[in-house]
Amino acid sequence: MKRKLLNSLSIAGAIAASTLLPAQAQQVSGDVVKVGVLTDMGSLYSDFSGKGSVEAVKMAVEDFGGKVLGKSIEVVSADHQNKPDIAAAKAREWYDTGNVDVIVDVVSSGAALAVSEVGRQKNKLVIVSAAYTSRLTNEQCAPYTIHYQIDTTALTNTPKTLVKMGADSWYFVTADYAFGQNMERDATAAITAGGGKVLGSVKHPLNSSDFSSFMLQAQASGAKYVGLANAGGDTVASIKAANDFGLTRNGKQSVVAMALFLSDVHAIGLPVAKDIYTTASFYWDRDDASRAWSERFFKRMGKMPSEVQAADYSATMSYLKAVAAARTDESKAVLDKLRELPVNDFFATNGRVREDGRFIKDIYLVQVKKPAESKRTWDYFTVKATIPGQEAFLPLARSACALVKKS
Repeated sequence: MKRKLLNSLSIAGAIAASTLLPAQAQQVSGDVVKVGVLTDMGSLYSDFSGKGSVEAVKMAVEDFGGKVLGKSIEVVSADHQNKPDIAAAKAREWYDTGNVDVIVDVVSSGAALAVSEVGRQKNKLVIVSAAYTSRLTNEQCAPYTIHYQIDTTALTNTPKTLVKMGADSWYFVTADYAFGQNMERDATAAITAGGGKVLGSVKHPLNSSDFSSFMLQAQASGAKYVGLANAGGDTVASIKAANDFGLTRNGKQSVVAMALFLSDVHAIGLPVAKDIYTTASFYWDRDDASRAWSERFFKRMGKMPSEVQAADYSATMSYLKAVAAARTDESKAVLDKLRELPVNDFFATNGRVREDGRFIKDIYLVQVKKPAESKRTWDYFTVKATIPGQEAFLPLARSACALVKKS
């Protein structure tokens, strides 16, 4: 209740400040602040992003009051179909002729990297709250990109923990695009550093329709743990195939999902998904604040939010507070405020944006519940550990980002 009150006061303060500013200080391009949600509306990532992400952004705009600096806030959305060229073209259109001030969500790592590059070229803000590749704030960091969601480096906390528990041999089933490749690379480094071994891997096409041959290869490897370096529909299909071929029933092998969403577990069912570990940035039932917001989302969407949809709300609210504080929607001024203002809401406590664009927050090691442990639909995860933000992500000292000042 106390956190909810503080959050309400924070929002009210930002709104009040934006309405009391001198008229000459309130510089808003096109007399409107426009947020673009670029996402997957109908393919393998649409369940944990898509329409739910658009709704989460609209919730943030409504909670902010619908206006900032006396100007209306508008939300536009588009389907990039998980294709980098379509994502980049839409971003250029929005920035050049659509009067869009910031693009959020951008699910799919290839699409996110493409849009980030457009933001670099146009000096426009991109807040990636859905894609997971660590390249966004490492070797391909861009001055106007903020990575608000966890990344492949943070997701290695799952194999790190499991190696300490005795998971000494691994085999990867990997989506053959930016996220999967980065995930396998980063996880392999974490496993070997902990004394484990990666016995091999197999690549599969994005949105693959048949995982039988990939699971047979994983089974034949003899690895104790099969790591799924994929996401969304590919993860769902992988886990189902692993169950069909006995990997999760033979007692000799376990499946680990590097990125597993609440909606994935809902689609798979607890009898098949039970006991799987993963790392999450948000879980709806973690505390009172997360439950309160999630119940509101549920009333609008008929399902509990994913961590991506929670991040979309938080990122949008943080952006609007930064616009109010900067007294303008000019990208550089707003970016400076985003780096200056801490984030305290149901998604993050004392969250902050580093110089490389990495949003730092605590994350969670979670495990899928057994059917008997679940008290209701959507009660699927047990939070096993909280990983402090300063430990969860790549240290700046090891960063290849050109924006990071080297001592």
